[in-house]
Amino acid sequence: MFRVNQAGWDRVLRIVVGSVLVLLAWGDPSRSWLGALAGIAGAALLVAGIVGWCPIYSALGISTRRRPPSQEAES
Repeated sequence: MFRVNQAGWDRVLRIVVGSVLVLLAWGDPSRSWLGALAGIAGAALLVAGIVGWCPIYSALGISTRRRPPSQEAES
């Protein structure tokens, strides 16, 4: 369905940052709009990191994932 366009380091970074943002938003006692925004951004990063596909990368034609040498010649 979607091609993976994130390298391993990119996925790990998104999962860590997304998890931190979700936890910060969840622990926000004031329930401010900034906390909600952090939660939404964190969830988006978390899902993108788990799936390995970033819609923004896809729209811009960017990929941090290295292709095997056999596929580089085809592109």
